[in-house]
Amino acid sequence: MSTNGFFAKSLRFIGIVLMALTGGFTFLGGVGTFCAAVFPQKYESMAGLIPYQWLYILFMLGTIAIGVWGIWAAIKLIKGTTDAYWMSLYALIAGVLVGGFHIYMSRMLRGKSMPVDAVVYTTLLTLVIFLLFKIPMIWQGVDFSKAKASDNKKAGGAAAILVGLFTLTIQYTMGSTHTWGGVNYADAFNTSMTVIGIGLLLLGAGIFVSLRNVRETALRLQVQQ
Repeated sequence: MSTNGFFAKSLRFIGIVLMALTGGFTFLGGVGTFCAAVFPQKYESMAGLIPYQWLYILFMLGTIAIGVWGIWAAIKLIKGTTDAYWMSLYALIAGVLVGGFHIYMSRMLRGKSMPVDAVVYTTLLTLVIFLLFKIPMIWQGVDFSKAKASDNKKAGGAAAILVGLFTLTIQYTMGSTHTWGGVNYADAFNTSMTVIGIGLLLLGAGIFVSLRNVRETALRLQVQQ
């Protein structure tokens, strides 16, 4: 498979976008466990977690850390560093292991585990795809460190826009799993979420604008020559 072929470029694009989305989703999931970890006594459905509050605080901190790890790995994929793939793989494995244990404990203590399930299933999907990338015939084309920087930046711009949109709409997409007593507890940290979401949208748009400007400059130089 050619490194600069359409199929290889498409797979790298998918990999970067998925890794960024998984990292962002995991980070937001960690932030979203704040109420269950810090104030379980406030919610009747969380009463079973009170004796294990220390464990849920660790889940919260660990999930946030893995989310940051995943986002950092996505940035490395965009830059095409030699350690980007393995860093991504380790972050995904950590996410599945910690998230899987979180699911087990939540189902045992309160009978359900959403929205942790959604985060773990997303992480597992991304992990499977990254493992498939390492198949020799596929890897010779996908290898992120051999890709053109402009191709990876396109994926980075798309990922920033998608994560930004997800951040701005998280209170709606996760509302059904965070509503108790008629109160949507996913509708929190509004100012921070809005600032981060808009910032990511602007970052993604800026990447595409800069790439277009570079392309137009290159074309003008070719015409002049």
